Amino acid sequence: MNLKSFSFDTEMKPLSVEERAAITRVAKRIVDMGFVTPAVFFLEMVKPMSLLGSHFLVFIGPLVSAFLRADRYYRATELLEEPKNVEFLISEIERLEKEKQFKKPNKRGNP
Repeated sequence: MNLKSFSFDTEMKPLSVEERAAITRVAKRIVDMGFVTPAVFFLEMVKPMSLLGSHFLVFIGPLVSAFLRADRYYRATELLEEPKNVEFLISEIERLEKEKQFKKPNKRGNP
């Protein structure tokens, strides 16, 4: 019996350009809606359980796909499996929030 055939592939592949762009779009939406603090707090809290959370999202997928595009939804669940991707989402939210704060005009209305 060959035990190598039962091993799990633990090597994480780097994010593609499309995956990074998708995560950045989600981060931008969170920043635009003003949910930076609750989103970062929630993501930090659930990051260790990201695999379990993504499996739950797959479980409720048939319900959600009635309202959202199924291909995008399931791709997002794949991305959220890895804690490093959740960390990238958090860092993108924080980066976009800093950019937004930097671009905000001062109280006198001068840029």
